[in-house]
Amino acid sequence: MAERSTAAVGVANEGGDKQLAAHAESATADEATDQSEEQDAPQQTPPEETAPTNSEPPELHSGHKLAGRYRLEECLTRADGFSSWRAVDEKLRRAVGIHTLPADHSRARSVLAAARSAALLGDPRFVQVLDAVEENDLVYVIHEWLPDARELTTLIAADPLEPHEAHQMVNQISQAMAAAHREGLAHLRLGPDAVLRTEAGQYRIRGLAVAAALRGISSERPQREDTEAIGALLYASLTQRWPYPEDEHGLTGLPKDVGLVAPDQVRAGVHRGLSEVAMRALVNDGATASREPEPCTTPEELAKAVAAIPKIRPPEPTMTPYSRTTYQQGSYRQTPGGPTSPGVTSVLSATPPPALPGRTGKALKWSVSALLIVALGLGSWQLAETLMDRENQAKSGGTSTSHNTGGDGGSDNGGANQVTLKPLPVQGAAEYAPYGGAQHPNDVGATYDSKTSTYWRTNSFADGPEFAPSVKKGVGIAYDLGATKKLGQASIEFYYGGDHTAVTLYAADSLASTAEPSQLKKLATVTTDGKAAKLTLKAPVETRYVVVWLTALPYSDADGYSGAGHKQAITNVRFEGQ
Repeated sequence: MAERSTAAVGVANEGGDKQLAAHAESATADEATDQSEEQDAPQQTPPEETAPTNSEPPELHSGHKLAGRYRLEECLTRADGFSSWRAVDEKLRRAVGIHTLPADHSRARSVLAAARSAALLGDPRFVQVLDAVEENDLVYVIHEWLPDARELTTLIAADPLEPHEAHQMVNQISQAMAAAHREGLAHLRLGPDAVLRTEAGQYRIRGLAVAAALRGISSERPQREDTEAIGALLYASLTQRWPYPEDEHGLTGLPKDVGLVAPDQVRAGVHRGLSEVAMRALVNDGATASREPEPCTTPEELAKAVAAIPKIRPPEPTMTPYSRTTYQQGSYRQTPGGPTSPGVTSVLSATPPPALPGRTGKALKWSVSALLIVALGLGSWQLAETLMDRENQAKSGGTSTSHNTGGDGGSDNGGANQVTLKPLPVQGAAEYAPYGGAQHPNDVGATYDSKTSTYWRTNSFADGPEFAPSVKKGVGIAYDLGATKKLGQASIEFYYGGDHTAVTLYAADSLASTAEPSQLKKLATVTTDGKAAKLTLKAPVETRYVVVWLTALPYSDADGYSGAGHKQAITNVRFEGQ
């Protein structure tokens, strides 16, 4: 405020000097002095002359509301003229994040442009920008808040990531940044604090384009900058060390006199393939890879290098020792440390109880064995009877939660069930949108990567389960089997369950087909209330391109990706045939 007041007084003084010069001959010295003082007095200056060009933005504090709905809760950052807050959207009753800066800030325009560009991307692997507003001399950007997510900084603070988790992280982050760069967006501040891991195991990136704009950061080679940053994230995840001499993000840097050392030379037990990928990404300005492969200079190249790593198995689950309460052991014995209360668990002793002696023990063993054999026989008979009842019910037209109907694949006699089927690997995929309005075309590859943590999802629709023809007739994906194969069946895993998902298989002429479903060859259809569906053809059909077409979606509540409505996501698709 002081700066603007001084400037206003300066304008008033300049006007006063001109007025004194015009009346110099007729006015006395005292009158001139009085006139000058009158001009110098700020309270006498007309409002229109002293009004500043840009009014001061309101003072922000916890409890302050923006747009009458965003209540500021906690200030997280104050730097370079902007502030970042955790806030509550009182209209939708959810937590959000907010960046604010004065509208006359030198970077306000670039922040608005970056936020609006990031919002248009709509990729669920990024923390979504919800709004970008200029109001009351203030610019603010609203983004998602993920209360269940943890920063990568926190994840690697205690221990490095195990190989499978590190692979998941670099795979998801590199693919996400490759998709962003295809749309012309860069991050340029991709550190461990910008990477979040949700409870579902999905990694998400916050601050795309916006974080750099807030700090005035730009680059002439954004792809290489982001690729090197991903390499640093992987390096830190494997070693708990920052791959530069400086200490950053709570991590100790490498010694200044040793240069860039491969992760598997810094820490024992580091996966060699991941170590090599980290080095290939970090090759930049004099850094030298320890092995022969070419450096990765774009997120796209890095994503391909990660995909080429042989599959890394997840760690075996840790088995907890079996325990039972004292009353289950047959007596309320006291432990050496004192009495044991009912319900308190005690781990079984490593010393087994003595065997029953003589003929009594042998007779008991034979009796138990005979009972087990009888129980197994009865269980097998009941299972077979149940399966036969279900088969008879299906043949007689009985109802079921999931029903499967063949298309033009052939007659009911014989069929795909009487031939030996083998997996048919998917060689490529593309979103099938004959009526326009693609959903998330960049995520189709996640439906055949055999990972339940990645998926392609639809938008959220108000009407359902069946699509309203006036809005949408369906959504789907076309798959390429690489060559003409005899397709026998398809298995599909979904993210959401509920009433209900309807899916149909079609044979198409190309991966980029725009023909309507009615012009394609129908193979099979199924409706399910669960999270899985199996479509079996009446007989194998020769085709190279297969379309999975959804015409009904279950209802699901709002989550971190979309609002409440009818929606579905495909996590895995598997085809089998000859």
